[in-house]
Amino acid sequence: MPSIHISLTAEKLFTIGNFLPVTNSLMTSWIVMGFLIFISIIITRRVALIPGNLQSLGEILIEGLENLFSSVLHEKAKLFFPLLATYFIYIISLNWAGLFPGFGTIGLEKIEEGHRAFIPLFRAGTADLNTTMAFALLSVLIIQLAGLKMLGLSYLKKFFIFNNPIMFFVGLLELMGEFTKIISFSFRLFGNIFAGEVLLTVIAFLMPIIAPIPFLGLELFVGFIQSVVFSMLTCVFLSVATTRSEH
Repeated sequence: MPSIHISLTAEKLFTIGNFLPVTNSLMTSWIVMGFLIFISIIITRRVALIPGNLQSLGEILIEGLENLFSSVLHEKAKLFFPLLATYFIYIISLNWAGLFPGFGTIGLEKIEEGHRAFIPLFRAGTADLNTTMAFALLSVLIIQLAGLKMLGLSYLKKFFIFNNPIMFFVGLLELMGEFTKIISFSFRLFGNIFAGEVLLTVIAFLMPIIAPIPFLGLELFVGFIQSVVFSMLTCVFLSVATTRSEH
């Protein structure tokens, strides 16, 4: 009798050389990356004054994202727009990629410790904590660098306040808060996408024909919301980090 395969960690497919293990989530991330690069090349090579369907769709997406981020960053939106738009497009693509047929169901069987184990070939990139942790580390690092670049050493004053014992304690809490952003960023995105994959796997196992359809719609919505949340939180934190405290 077939069984449900659920793994909290991404499964290793093979190793490049002796140092780079390639997991099913990494494989999916590379495929999505290649697809986005391919689409970008097609759109940029067919740019015209009278846009076609693909160009029109791209313009609507970019203009909508620009208006969204400009409402928070205002004149600084142009500086950070490439980063924020890349986050949104790449994360939503990774989220939705895991909903395609074959993800989690097409794979290989290996013998591990005397037992037959099923290893899926594909897994949503954001259903791997390593991927979401990398996104979170990059976001927090860029936020700190942006604050230092725009405010100089005065950016550090909100963390190290020595003239008031209470404010010194508040500054330490602010500093701890910068590190907790990494946890909140990564686990929020990973938890929502991984939970959705588990839900779809269980529903498809119990009632494989019609029952998963409403849940697919739900996961499309969740994937969109999580990409908006991640990019908008980065946008808000960038706005806070690059604004002087007296303002």
